[in-house]
Amino acid sequence: MQTAEQIIQHFNLKPLPEEGGYYNEVYRSEEKIGKSALPERYDSDRCFGTSIFFLLKKGVFSAMHKLKSDEIYHFYTGGPVKVLLLFPNGSSQTVTLGNDIAAGHQPQLLMPKGVWQGCCLEDEDAEFALMGCTVSPGFEFADFELAERDILVEKYPDRKELITKLTKAR
Repeated sequence: MQTAEQIIQHFNLKPLPEEGGYYNEVYRSEEKIGKSALPERYDSDRCFGTSIFFLLKKGVFSAMHKLKSDEIYHFYTGGPVKVLLLFPNGSSQTVTLGNDIAAGHQPQLLMPKGVWQGCCLEDEDAEFALMGCTVSPGFEFADFELAERDILVEKYPDRKELITKLTKAR
């Protein structure tokens, strides 16, 4: 099996600002959806869709954040990934992304728009996980909001331990 560093080099992955992990955008639709045809939450035109490779390596997590668009994670290889979803109605869910379907892993997962999401390697001994993320309408950094730990812990106290693990102290 390849190492995290070999995969990072092979796919030319770069550190993902604020969120954590490594990424490379591999697709951005050339066609656009006009602002007037989009919901009010968007402040300008958006492309139809985007796709990235996304890698978490040992000791790195994807910080709790939310997007204005739906995002679909696709699991490719490596150790399983624990995903925390925090819904606006106060409910929450953890899901394991991975290839062991018999163990309950999901190879694909929808991260609905406006839902706080974060993830980390489920097994702290795993070296990495390689995934893909598809966003529609396409991702723009302006549509990304990083969570504040104290606010999430107050609203979702039963998830304090995982929220603390998936947020950075400010």
